[in-house]
Amino acid sequence: MKTLKLITTIALTATLGFSSCQSDDNTEVGTNPNANSSTSTTASNYERAAMNDGSNDDFLDGNACTELLFPLTATVNDQQITLLSSLDFSAVLNILGEFNDDSDSVTFNFPIKVRSSNYTEVTVNNQSELDALNAECENAEEEGRDAISCIDINFPVTMLTYDISLEQTGSVVLQSEQQLYSYMTSLGSDELFAVNYPIRTTLSNGTEIQITSDAEFQNAISDCVQYEDEKDDAANTAAEAEAVLSGTKFKVETFINNGVDTANDYAEWSIEFTNDFKIVATNFVNSALGEIEGTYSVSSETEAFVNINFASNTALSALGNNWVISTYSTTLITLQSTTDASVTLAFKKL
Repeated sequence: MKTLKLITTIALTATLGFSSCQSDDNTEVGTNPNANSSTSTTASNYERAAMNDGSNDDFLDGNACTELLFPLTATVNDQQITLLSSLDFSAVLNILGEFNDDSDSVTFNFPIKVRSSNYTEVTVNNQSELDALNAECENAEEEGRDAISCIDINFPVTMLTYDISLEQTGSVVLQSEQQLYSYMTSLGSDELFAVNYPIRTTLSNGTEIQITSDAEFQNAISDCVQYEDEKDDAANTAAEAEAVLSGTKFKVETFINNGVDTANDYAEWSIEFTNDFKIVATNFVNSALGEIEGTYSVSSETEAFVNINFASNTALSALGNNWVISTYSTTLITLQSTTDASVTLAFKKL
């Protein structure tokens, strides 16, 4: 089996169409004591920010370092589906999200093609080769060699080039992430560069910011990576809390509004969160009241949320709200209103 590598040393320069000009045509001619080498932090930051981002299809292949290429066919929870473009992702997500207590599975019809972090296309012939790619990606993440996907550079960007004497030799205009990646990975040991600031970037939260120095670029990366880590933590909280809720009956342990606990108003009700995102409330004292149905959903951003919805004319309608998950265990989950922090709700497992 051919060994699959995450990062190769293939030079793409000849096909990328860089545009350059000599130093005598550039108004920035001179020396630059802040010029960067190929081993500098700045070089690493720009290389990783320019890597091909394969995170959009992680729910299929579990690998942020590879981008699945179309068409491809996969069996998702025993349903075969052919994907012709990313527009078909929604069909897969609908299958995966139908129930929240099942074991989701995705099996590809090999061979499939992927585009790796260095923009090379790789044919994956079987699950073992895909597992090898996943292991390479995990190693890259642990060692800080993976793509920085939370910041997008707005092109074009100009790199000023220098020799080891810090004399400017010219400039290179880069028009895309792939060109930037190739430039960074092709730098020789006797070549230095400086970014012709300012440049504009867009963060994963949609914020556009201007960068005026290497230090600002590093700070922007640190901030957006922290934001992404918070999103990942919230997603984990949401998944774990959803597992606690799903298929389980609870009682209202506390419901505090305006400093008053009204949990006794719900003492005769059991509340079950089903695995298909319904809520079934049953009055176990007065069967004539029957069942009251509602819906729920669990989501996350930088916090994890539970949205509960009952019709406005029911005995449980006051519990309807968009709640932040405060704490949770296998037997108790506590929530706080997103609009009024003084309003809290706790469910205890029956």
